[in-house]
Amino acid sequence: MITFPPVIDQGQTFNPSQGIVRIAAVQYLLRDIENWEAFAKQVRLVMKAVGEYKPQFVLFPEILTTQLLSFMDTADMAQAVRALDAFTARYVDLFTQLAAQWNVHIIAGSHPTQQGEELLNLAYLFTPGGKVFTQPKIHLTRWEKDKWNSDPGHHLRAFDTPYGRIGILICYDVEFPELSRLLCQQGVDILFVPSCTDDRQGYWRVRYCCHARAIENQVYVAMTGTVGQISVEGLGLHFGQAAIITPSDFPFARDGIAAEGSPNMEQIVVADVDLAKLASNRINGTTIPLHDKRIDVYDSVVEVVVTGGPKRRPTQATPNDA
Repeated sequence: MITFPPVIDQGQTFNPSQGIVRIAAVQYLLRDIENWEAFAKQVRLVMKAVGEYKPQFVLFPEILTTQLLSFMDTADMAQAVRALDAFTARYVDLFTQLAAQWNVHIIAGSHPTQQGEELLNLAYLFTPGGKVFTQPKIHLTRWEKDKWNSDPGHHLRAFDTPYGRIGILICYDVEFPELSRLLCQQGVDILFVPSCTDDRQGYWRVRYCCHARAIENQVYVAMTGTVGQISVEGLGLHFGQAAIITPSDFPFARDGIAAEGSPNMEQIVVADVDLAKLASNRINGTTIPLHDKRIDVYDSVVEVVVTGGPKRRPTQATPNDA
C-alpha cells in the first residue's frame, strides 16, 4: 500500500521565495510501447533533457500513463483503465527517484488510481526530498464518466513549496473559475494545469480558460498536454501545446505568454517567472481583481426582471432589406 504525507497545516508560517522561478512544461509524445520499461526509459530521457535547464518545477500532461494501455488488453476499456492502478507503485517510485536525482518538484501529470472502490484521475506532486502529494480531478468529462466509469474527487489542496504556493487543476477543472478563485484566495502563486485533449477545440477551451484564470487571479498558469497517438480507443489523436501564461499587464509579456511550444510536437517549454512582480502587480497593477472582487454581490440572489408582454415573433426579412 502506498501512503502519502499529510498536507501542511494551514496554521504554519509560510515564507516562500519571492525571486525567479523556472518552470519546464513537457509536451509528452504518446507512442505505442511494448512494456513498462519502455515507458520508464522515455520518461527518464525526457527528464535528462529537462534537468539540464535546472528548473524548480517540471510539469507533465494529464493521464500520461495511458501510454501503458498500448500493450494491455483494452477490449473492456473501463476495466483496462482500472488495471492501470497495478502500475501505481512503479509510477511513484520512478518519479520519486527522478525528483531527487534532478533536485526538482515534478507535477507528474496524472495517473488513474484506485482508492477503495473509486477510480480517481489523480495528479501527483513529487518533491526533491522524497515526499509525494496528490490532487484529484474534480470535474470529469463525459468520456471519463461514460467510458471509463471514473469517480470525481472532492477536495482542493494548495501546496507550499520553497518556490511559492502552488495549485494543480487537471484539464477540465480549469474551466470552472470557482476552483481557481478558492486556491488563489489561499495565496497560490502558480497554477499547474496538466491536460489531455484530442482536438483543437478541446485544447483551446483549456487554453483560453488558463488565460482567464491568470487574469482573474493575477497568477502564473503553466499548462501542457499530450501529443502523438497510440492505438487505443479514445487516445488515437491528441492536440497539445504547452504554455506558461502570465497576467496581462505591463510587467509581464505583452500577450500574457511567457513561453509556448509548437503544437503537436515532442518538446519542452521553459520560462522564468518572477514572483516579486506578481506580488507587486496584485497591489499596483492596472487592474487589481483580487482586491476589487465584490463577495457581497456574488453571494446575493440574482434578480430576474420581466421586461414586457408576450414574446414577438421576429419579422421576416423582405427583398429590400440589406
